[in-house]
Formats: sequence, C-alpha cells, structure tokens
Amino acid sequence: MSGRFNQDPPSSASSDSGGEDIVVPQMEDDESITDIGELEGSQPTTPRPASTGSQQTPTQGTLRSPRARRQRTTSQSQPLRTREPILRGRRRTIYTAGRPPWYDCQGQLVEPFVIGVCGGSASGKTTVARKIIEELDVPWVTLLSLDSFYKVLTEKQHEEAARNEYNFDHPDAFDFELVAKTLVRLKEGKKVEVPIYNFVTHSREIKTKTMYGANVIIFEGIIAFYSPDVLKLLDMKVFVDTDSDERLVRRLQRDIGERARELDGVLKQYFKFVKPAFDYYIAPSMVHADIIVPRGGENEVAINLIAQNVMTQLQQRGFKLREKLANANFGMSRPNSLHLLPSTPQIRGLHTFIRNKDTPRDEFIFYSKRLIRLVIEHALTLLPFTQDVTVETPQGIPYEGKRIATEKICGVSILRAGETMENALCEVLKDVRIGKILIQTNLDTGEPELYYLRLPKDIKDYHIFLMDATVATGAAAIMAIRVLLDHEVTEEHISLCSLLMTEQGVHNIAYAFPKVRIVTTAVDPCVNEKFYIVPGIGNFGDRYFGTEPSDQ
Repeated sequence: MSGRFNQDPPSSASSDSGGEDIVVPQMEDDESITDIGELEGSQPTTPRPASTGSQQTPTQGTLRSPRARRQRTTSQSQPLRTREPILRGRRRTIYTAGRPPWYDCQGQLVEPFVIGVCGGSASGKTTVARKIIEELDVPWVTLLSLDSFYKVLTEKQHEEAARNEYNFDHPDAFDFELVAKTLVRLKEGKKVEVPIYNFVTHSREIKTKTMYGANVIIFEGIIAFYSPDVLKLLDMKVFVDTDSDERLVRRLQRDIGERARELDGVLKQYFKFVKPAFDYYIAPSMVHADIIVPRGGENEVAINLIAQNVMTQLQQRGFKLREKLANANFGMSRPNSLHLLPSTPQIRGLHTFIRNKDTPRDEFIFYSKRLIRLVIEHALTLLPFTQDVTVETPQGIPYEGKRIATEKICGVSILRAGETMENALCEVLKDVRIGKILIQTNLDTGEPELYYLRLPKDIKDYHIFLMDATVATGAAAIMAIRVLLDHEVTEEHISLCSLLMTEQGVHNIAYAFPKVRIVTTAVDPCVNEKFYIVPGIGNFGDRYFGTEPSDQ
C-alpha cells in the first residue's frame, strides 16, 4: 500500500483511480456496484456522463453475436473540487464522496451516534438536521427520512389518496418494522436499500437508494418517536417546535409548488388529518425529547449546543485510525497467519530489479509480474485440496490426484495498484471472477476513504483473493477486509496477497483479523513519516503505470 494513498490517478482512461468519478458499467444480473459518492446524506448529485467510448457500426454482411457485448468500466478525470456537496455551509462544505473508517484499529465497528429529529409537518425538521450536519466536524453523516417508509397502498387506498381522504399522518401509514431493521443495519455499518417514495403518485419507485452507516446517523420524521423499537435505537432525541400557522404556510408552499396539489385538497387534508395527527400523536411524543428546538432552523443556539454534545460523544468513541495503526506496538514474533515466500535467490534477484530506482519502467513491469505470479501460485497452495480424484493417464494407468475443495474463488483488487495482480490470477484460475474496491486517502484528515466497490452479489459464498501490490500501515487492506466482512464473507475465506508489506502492516492486519491469510514475498521493517515503506520500492502504482512526477 506504500504511497498509493497519496498518488495521482493514472492517465489511462481505462483505469479506476482516486479523485475521479466512476462511470458505472452495465452489469450482468449477478453483480452489484456501489459508487460511494452517491450514498444517502446528500442532495441528488449531478448525473455522471455516459461512457464516451465510440462503437463501430457493423458493415453490411458482418456477423453479430446475438448477445450484446458487456460494457467495460471507464473513468473520466474530474478534479475533486467539482464533486457535488451535500451541504454548503457558512464555514465549510461537506462532500458525499469517500466513506471514512467505520471501525477501530482492531477492525471492530465503532458504534455511530444516532440522532432522532421529530416535529410537526413542515416544522423544519430537515432544515434542523442539515444545520446539525453543518456544525458537526465529521466527514460522514447519513440522513434517513421517515418519508421513505410509507407503506405500499392498496387500490382502494390509492383511490382515497386521490380524493385527499387517505391519512398519511397516521402511524399506520408507515412501515415502522422496516424502519427499525434499517436503523439496526446502519448502526452495524452495513449496506441497506432504502425505498424511494413518490409523493405525486403515492407509491414506491422500483429503484432504491443505497445507504451505509456513518459517524453520525440522523433519522427525521413527523412521528419519529412513535415506535418503541425505533426509540430505543436513538442516542439523542430532538423535537422541533414551530408555530402551527407557520407550519401551515410552509405546507401550502411545499404541496402546491413541489407536489402539484390543489389548494382545496391541501387544506382539506390538513384540517382533516394533519392537524389532528399533530394533536394526538406528534405533540405527545415531545415527552421523549432530550432537547426541544423552538423556531426550528432559526434557533442557532440550540443547534450549536446539539453539535457540541454530539462531538463530545464522538471523541469518546474515537474514529481516528491511520495514525494509531502506524504507531501501534506489537511483539517481535510474526503471526501464524503470515505466509512469507521462501527468500530464494530468484526472489531476491527479482526484488533487486523492482527496488532499484534506476530500473526502466518496462523492466519494472516485467519483473513485478513475475513476482506477482509467484505470490498468486503460493496463495493457491494454501487453499484446501481435500478431494481425492482418480484419473486415467494416456497409457491407461490410473493416477491418484487431488482437486481443490472449492471452485468458487473471486479476486478482489484494491485499486489502483492491486489491479496489476488481476492478470496473474486470471492466468492460473480459469473463469475466475474479479471484484474491485477503490480506497484513497483524504489529504486533510490522512484517513483512508472508500469511494467505490464492485462485487458479485453472492460474494459471501466465495474464497477471496484480496490483492494489493504493497501494504504499509495496513489501513486500506483493513478497510477492504471490513467491506468484505460487511458483505458476509467469512474471515477465514480471505487471503490477502501482496508483493511487499511492513512488519507494522502485517501485525495490524493479523491483530484485527487473525483468520485472514497474509501472503507476501517480503516484509520490510517500517514506514516513514509519509507512510511510505522503508526501504521499500517507492510508489508502486506510479512506477507501474508511468505516472511518476516529471521531476523525479
């Protein structure tokens, strides 16, 4: 992992690298893609451009396959500053892209802080939630709305809704069981698919919204405090108390302007359902509130107090990772999970080539590929070959052999340096599947951040070869392993394959995940102040892809 955090993306348009918006390819049904820059907690981001790759028009008489060719992943370089923010505040801008660590240096989940925001319809709950986000000095916040969990209406209920006679403000209109399940998974740091509700058609859309847990999770809704199961998941409960006349004016503006409703219908619904629901269900829930915010988003004093309290709680829980990994102290003995290739003259000779700063790029690539192939071959020997197989040789004599216990093997590369190991895996395993995880360092915080992943939907059933060319502190590898575990991959089914690691990285990974096999050709002593491996091989990605700065 040496230097990959601080590297520039490769100039090749076909590689996936940091600081870029990924153009998501069309996938077969058995694969899933997540672009972490499009998760919940943000306003809708600007649609990403389609692939610009031109397609040749077949000439007359040319045979065409009946099955359309699968589109490849491409990327288009865009400066980080062009990303669409979730919030532009007076002092700072919070971006959607890049998920920071959601676990500690032992790889264990750090429990997020969950805030519930309740209040009457159009009381300013969302405004308060976004102002809390603005005040919080955290890089990742997830905003979950109760509005996403309206129940699917029957045909009769649809007819009532069209006549403004269906009560959308009654507790029975919401799927609180799904709300509780969603919050539980978010608190566990796992992925959820949140329904998207269409207020014009009163129905859920076919597509869903992918969300992850975060440092802070904010759940807001008119009756957010109604369900006891939901209430016990909230660490802080905030009630937004806004004058009823002001709420009515806001509701008229919203429903008429944004939801294409008629004035008579809005007023009818308000006096028949909205106002009684506030009196019977919402106002009484104020007793559960830890903090009451009069005047909604205008009350900056209350919002500042909430943010200060949350920051105190987060500091006690602790989310800093990379510095702790670099300075962790371990014993001298290496863990049993480390599988170091024998230091043969061949391996030392190959290392001599790739460590030499004067080695030309073509030779660096050639000898790196040879080492990569040796690593992959060695990792394969560690898999269980438990099936006894008898085959007949061409001479008619039976041969007692072995067959690997599983054919379900998937390679997952940590972009971009890990991508250099994919060809070697494909050369030794027929029809192996490949997944990708993009992790980059936030230059402001120094922490690794998850930007993109592409994994098979049934990845939990596979043995995983997690590939990264170099591993320094182990921060990116630990994040990638944590992603796999969150996708229900078994820890003992993960093999981390690398050309070069540090003692610190080996111990960090083995301490956090003792059942993960670690396979490498060499282990160097330490990292320097820039988290580069010493003596190391420099920035592997830059040397391999030819993207080294011109002055070096």
